[in-house]
Amino acid sequence: MASRHLSRSVAMQSLYEWDFLGMPEDQLEIITERNIEEFGKGLESDDFIWALVYGVQDKIDPINKIIEKTAPEWPINQINILDRNILRIGIFELLYEKIDEVPPKVAINESIELAKNFGGESSRKFVNGVLGTIYRELINESDEK
Repeated sequence: MASRHLSRSVAMQSLYEWDFLGMPEDQLEIITERNIEEFGKGLESDDFIWALVYGVQDKIDPINKIIEKTAPEWPINQINILDRNILRIGIFELLYEKIDEVPPKVAINESIELAKNFGGESSRKFVNGVLGTIYRELINESDEK
């Protein structure tokens, strides 16, 4: 498994558990450290995991608003916890990572892979639909400038 893909998997598992516990601020670091130890063996660096985990935590409110706007028929608390956290990572990468480090199509494809590996068919379609809509809106915004 490629290093960045594994890092995304560990970040997603950490965010999933943190979300499941009610997002206690003091627990995210503990959860992530444990998951790096358990699932991140062989990674050269855990920097990307921390960038994703802390990035999503820092931008959780604007990211959640984007999810609510893009999937209005699904209130954030009714979205499957797995899908919700895969979307958070994908949106963070689409909007807040440097485009030369994580091109938008890579961010979307990696999120779809997480949904396929950890979720079901509906997870893959849902994640693809939401992130695809956000990506199209980004392209439209850049075309208007």
